[in-house]
Amino acid sequence: MISPFSLQEAQSDDPTDKILLPPTDPNAEVMEISGYKLVYVGGACPRNYRVYKADSMIGVIFQHITHWSNGVDSLRYAESVDAAVGLDQFMKVARVSTTATEQSPTEEELLDIEFDALTSDEWERLKRYVPGTRDLVAA
Repeated sequence: MISPFSLQEAQSDDPTDKILLPPTDPNAEVMEISGYKLVYVGGACPRNYRVYKADSMIGVIFQHITHWSNGVDSLRYAESVDAAVGLDQFMKVARVSTTATEQSPTEEELLDIEFDALTSDEWERLKRYVPGTRDLVAA
């Protein structure tokens, strides 16, 4: 019979559980490489590491037996630093392309978004919005 694990087990404060430890935690297994910190998350092959640059996590890389990979491209890297740099460069390009192509939605598009998903700026725009009445038809 399969039984769900207890809530107490799910909320254990075991310091050896390294999955969510930040790189500043003394119990975290941290590897520092030229400008990046790799924090071991788990796994045997591949071993999974969260990659931090300064205080921000930029992604995850994987240590296989013969190579490193970063999950955002199909390259096999010889060194962990190369996989981290490849991840960092990908994230920078992704941010730039997202920012360049992002346009704020029109007021008509905002009306189709769920209320809870609107930001305060979008609410302000909607408060000032007056729809054109020439397209309205009485039902």
